[in-house]
Amino acid sequence: MSETRWFVVETTPAGTTLRLHGAWRLRDLPAIDAALQGLALPAGTVIDASALAEIDSAAALVLWRALRLAQAADDAYTWTGLDAAPRRIVEQVRAQLDAPAPPAPPSRGVLAHVGREAEALVALLRGHLNFLGATLAAFAEALRHPRRLRVRELTVQLEQTGLNAIPVVVLVTLLIGVVIAYLLGLQAAQYGANIFVVDGVAIGTTREFSPIIVSVIVAGRSGAAFTAQLGAMKLTEETDAIRTLGLSPLQVLVVPRVLALMLALPLLVFVGNVAALAGAMLVAGPLLDITPSTFLARLREALPLRHVVVGLVKAPVFALVIAVIGARMGMTVGRDTRAVGAATTSTVVQGIVAVILLNAAFAVVLQELGW
Repeated sequence: MSETRWFVVETTPAGTTLRLHGAWRLRDLPAIDAALQGLALPAGTVIDASALAEIDSAAALVLWRALRLAQAADDAYTWTGLDAAPRRIVEQVRAQLDAPAPPAPPSRGVLAHVGREAEALVALLRGHLNFLGATLAAFAEALRHPRRLRVRELTVQLEQTGLNAIPVVVLVTLLIGVVIAYLLGLQAAQYGANIFVVDGVAIGTTREFSPIIVSVIVAGRSGAAFTAQLGAMKLTEETDAIRTLGLSPLQVLVVPRVLALMLALPLLVFVGNVAALAGAMLVAGPLLDITPSTFLARLREALPLRHVVVGLVKAPVFALVIAVIGARMGMTVGRDTRAVGAATTSTVVQGIVAVILLNAAFAVVLQELGW
């Protein structure tokens, strides 16, 4: 006779009996598994479970595996004394062990993968365009009925997307201005064209660098925040509560965020222009012997107002796209925390790519128009 804490193996001339007793629980699984190691049972063994207090699915799985190692076929054993609840658990575990393995997913070639990704991209763009149309319709509704605009929410979003973003925008654009002036100055000094560094920094910063850099910062900061906020609200069913009250989530949640970002981004671009030119002026003195007064005088001559206007006109368009992407990804996120994180990351990537593509389109169109 072999006895452990959870079972006893009795061998008599009439046959072998495996008597189960006690509680077979997950917390004791390592000890149960160790006790079952090397279990040898002949065919026709009777498994007596009349003294078994309880058994969970994990312990039943370990028991079935040990029994199948001892005998290849399940019908080599006879079960007795098994109550209804343990019987249901044991039979379910046995059924899962006997279930056929799921077929391996079919392998797809490169062409199929490209087609699937292209289809997903088209669906994503279609969804963004539909959401943009719904947002513009909500804007029109707010213009017809100004009282429906949430002024308090708009003010809060202006503070978060505009005022709170000024320090990081100033820091980044200031350093960009320093770097551009330094790199241009190294080349211009070789030809005695130091003063033309002001031209390159002024036009390049106000027309291209500042709008793109500030928009990228906003996409990673405010766009991601929109997705996280709206995704969390959907996760906690706050958007469903807004619909239950007879209100439109677009009017309550989306319109104030989109409008706030469209108002804040041009102001941030202007702040970025000033910071970048200030950084260039700081490095122009010791590097190129251009005094601040000379820098400002050349700046007035070399920077037509149209370049500043072009940069400021780009800003609300970039803001609209970033806000629509962030809001849509938040409003359509799945109802789990992992989906919120994935949607937030996707928003940042989509926002940056959209800004770069739009800037390229602006460059081509404005070049054709002679701007």
